[in-house]
Parts: sequence; structure tokens; C-alpha cells
Amino acid sequence: MIGSKERYALLTGASSGIGYELAKLFAKDGKNIVVVARSRDKLEDLKKELENKHRTKVNVLVKDLSKPEAPQELSSELEKEHIEVDVLVNNAGYDIYGNFSETNLHEELEMLQVNITSLTCLTKLFLSKMLKNNSGKILNVSSLAAFVPVPKSSLYAASKSFVLSFSEALATELHGTGITVTCLCPGVVQTKFYERGNFPPRSKAMKMRKMDAAKVAQSSFNALKKGKTFVAPGLRYAIFAFSPRLSRSVARYMFSKATGE
Repeated sequence: MIGSKERYALLTGASSGIGYELAKLFAKDGKNIVVVARSRDKLEDLKKELENKHRTKVNVLVKDLSKPEAPQELSSELEKEHIEVDVLVNNAGYDIYGNFSETNLHEELEMLQVNITSLTCLTKLFLSKMLKNNSGKILNVSSLAAFVPVPKSSLYAASKSFVLSFSEALATELHGTGITVTCLCPGVVQTKFYERGNFPPRSKAMKMRKMDAAKVAQSSFNALKKGKTFVAPGLRYAIFAFSPRLSRSVARYMFSKATGE
């Protein structure tokens, strides 16, 4: 089992896709979990499924992480229930397809709130508690889009670059503390991601062969268990990420030496 039997794994964006598949893996592993998303019906269905099948505890929290107050509310509610989290999975995130000059600013700011700000807040809130226990694991979901500028998904790609850079730096900072940070960078995955992002049927992403969400979840679960800093499921995606990963690793090492005490 990942982490303590008494403590919980918290998963955002757990109602579908990679988050949903990860929830099943944690439950199968015997871990108590807290599932977070906007849809109560889907979360309650997931709760019934996992509790009946695996006899694990599943707590449902309905939160819209595009709201600035959501992370603190989430943390406070868990404190009231005396639920301690030793595994944090920041999976919630989405894209808005289109030319930046034509997309809606309010919608984009909400996306950045989910992809960047809420992820950062949740990490800050739960990391402090992990440090007190000298143990914990964090999985941040980025994307292969983190490595390249992506026209028509410019802000999404930039937000995922933030997640990757933040995760790698934090992993270095936490070395030796008993806490690991893993960054998942999936390629094109069969989820509702493209529907929510309003990708047109003719777009290249819609036509590409997509990885199975369950396989992506399994790869990231294995990497989290081993404390790996980075995982890009699928051979072609791993090859794509190899060269920039190598240069980033060297740079991270150099900067950690330059800024170390």
C-alpha cells in the first residue's frame, strides 16, 4: 500500500478519466481515499463501486477548483472530519481550445485557477502536514504539452510547463525528507478532456490514436509507488520526452548546487 493505512489519498478530478482510474487503483491497493470533483452524482457512484468492491473508505467532497476559496475549504473540511492525507494527487485540469485572441478571458482565468493556482494551494496545504509526519507522496498531472508551445492551446501548455517545473524543483527540495513528488506527463489519452476543451472533430488531437486512461493511471501509480520524479507512459511519448528531460535534469542539478546552502 502507498502510505499509511490510517491516512487517506486525496484525488482531484476523480469523476472521470485518469483520476477515476487512479481512484480504483488506490482502492484496490487498500488505501482509504477522498475523491474530489464538481459532480456529486458521479462521485457517489464511484464511492459505492469502490466501497462495495474493495471494502475501503471513500469520502466524497464536491468542490469546484476554479473558485479561489475551494482549496482552503477542502482542507478545512477534512480537518473537521479528522482525515489526514499522506498522498495528494493533483489531477484536475482542462484545456480551452482556440486562438488566444478569440477565446474568453474569464473562462481562461478559471482554467488557470484549476491548472496552476489550486494545484499550488493544495500542495502547500497538505505538504506542511506531510512534513510533520516525515512521509508523504504527491502526484501532479502535467502533460507532454509542457515541453512545447502549443498553438490553440497556448495557456494550457504554459500551465502544464508550470506544473512540470514546479514538480521537479519541489522534488529536489524535498530530497531526504521522506516525501516524494512525481510528475505525470501523459500524451494523448482517451478521456473527456477533448470534449470539455471544445476541440473540433477535425483537429489533429481528435484524430490521433489515444492511450487508454487505465494504462496511463497504472503507469503513474507504479511511478508514484517507487518515488520516481517523472513518468511519461507509452514508448513513443517517453522517447519524445527523453531529450528535453535530460537537459532539464542537468539544469536542475546545476541550479540546486548554485542555490544550495
